[in-house]
Amino acid sequence: MGLIWAGERVRLRGIEAEDWSDFQRFDQDSEVQRDADMIHPPRSAAASLAWAEEQSTRQIEQDRMQLAIEALETDTLVGALSTGETDLRAGRFSYGVAIGRDYHRRGYATDAVKILLRYMFNERRYHKAEAGVYAYNKASLALHERLGFQQEGCLRDHEFLDGAYQDLIVFGMTADEFAQLHMRK
Repeated sequence: MGLIWAGERVRLRGIEAEDWSDFQRFDQDSEVQRDADMIHPPRSAAASLAWAEEQSTRQIEQDRMQLAIEALETDTLVGALSTGETDLRAGRFSYGVAIGRDYHRRGYATDAVKILLRYMFNERRYHKAEAGVYAYNKASLALHERLGFQQEGCLRDHEFLDGAYQDLIVFGMTADEFAQLHMRK
């Protein structure tokens, strides 16, 4: 049996205080931040360090977590993944994933999402995963389609980003669908 938090290309781990400079560099890339719906004013080095320190000691509550994505080959921080809305009664959760521009198109997001889904479905007993993707984010749309998510709707003019209102495509995948597509034999 393998490690639950490691896949073929990445491992998921807690955010460490030492990660602050990598996250500060990711924050400076407006396109990556906009895709993650996280545009905010620039942070100083001290503020980035304080954020990373706070993340490194934050307790997970109601399965809401923020995790670092680290490449297995190089032990390099390549992005982050988080769970958002978690509803234990209904058995569903949402998540988001962001990969630094220098690490795009290497399969890191795909691997990270599979690790998270395996954990949330098989260990935490959730029934359904949901993700929202801006309609202009072709790479993320393709990622979710490749993973087998079903498009469940479009929230028109949902968010104001980059000077215009953007549509948000809503995707969903059930635990059974994930098991049929991705569970190891």
